[in-house]
Amino acid sequence: MSHPFGSYQNEIYLNGLAGILPRFPMVHAELEAKAQAALPPSVWSYVAGGAGDEHTQRANTTAFQRWGLIPRMFVGASQRDLSVDLFGMTLPAPLFMAPVGVLGICAQDGHGDLATARAAAHTGVPMAASTLSADPMEEVAAEFGATPGFFQLYTPTDRELAQSLVHRAERAGFKAIVVTLDTWVTGWRPRDLATSNFPQLRGHCLANYTSDPVFRARLDRAPEEDPQAAALMWTQIFGNPLTWADLPWLRSLTELPLIVKGLCHPDDVRRAKDLGVDGIYCSNHGGRQANGGLPALDALPAVVEAADGLPVLFDSGIRSGADIVKAIALGATAVGVGRPVAYGLALGGADGVVHVLRSLLAEADLIMAVDGYPTLADLTPEALQRVT
Repeated sequence: MSHPFGSYQNEIYLNGLAGILPRFPMVHAELEAKAQAALPPSVWSYVAGGAGDEHTQRANTTAFQRWGLIPRMFVGASQRDLSVDLFGMTLPAPLFMAPVGVLGICAQDGHGDLATARAAAHTGVPMAASTLSADPMEEVAAEFGATPGFFQLYTPTDRELAQSLVHRAERAGFKAIVVTLDTWVTGWRPRDLATSNFPQLRGHCLANYTSDPVFRARLDRAPEEDPQAAALMWTQIFGNPLTWADLPWLRSLTELPLIVKGLCHPDDVRRAKDLGVDGIYCSNHGGRQANGGLPALDALPAVVEAADGLPVLFDSGIRSGADIVKAIALGATAVGVGRPVAYGLALGGADGVVHVLRSLLAEADLIMAVDGYPTLADLTPEALQRVT
């Protein structure tokens, strides 16, 4: 399956002949700056901020600069194939949208999850929809069209509620369950602490809970009548410090592919594989949860080796098409983009997200063309050289 993603630049240049300039920024730094101007300060700090002094967040992005792709000539890469097989699905590209828990309030209309789902439908880039959503998962999934979507689960302490959320995701048509392991407690985030702002405590992005029959049954009054009580209940059941003893139970909840997110140590990868997971997700939550950690990209090669054939999803620090190419070369099966999606959403709703995704894919495609790598299979660790 070949998609000429690089043709996005042709559209832009041809529009220029008619005097039409791009609506949205073409480089990440400008995208970030304009999103900051567009978002309320409290939302901006929550999306853009990270843990501690944000060293790990910065290290995630600079880690890519330590690798360089080696050009190969006389390859004739006039046709590139970026398609990837994942859990029996053929995706047009190895890119997906990583789960972001406040997408809803990043959009000007407060329905950012729906807009992002529409961008997935338009581009063929799957969305990993967060448990923390401004609209119920069923309404989000209804916008996917033919593009597959994944449901990201923050496992609650209430096992009946966890089961309900997973089964709702199955019925809604999601194609995989992504269990996030590193967010049963909130990391130390000075930007949010300085403004005493935590969106969920204020009732934001709790639609999957307030629409759930199990959650509603735990309340004395309907969440519409007493939203503060619903938010308080959420704080009491949100975070489950999962152990290995819980993994067989998680596995039993669904026959959908089960992906475990946050694994960066090869021993954890091997054990998860032995216990029956279908995919490994190498991530440090974009540096939002714990400062002082290893850049996720530096953990990726050992994770891929330990996965021993299982698909490895990756995020944390993806800001460009070049980053996507390098993560694939280091062994990632599919690459997730997080904050840039939220920034595009803040600037232009679904159109802004589509622009971000098409730009990332166009750059990746054109790099593969120029440097002589016609397929993802050609992007091996040997295609990279460490930059000193």
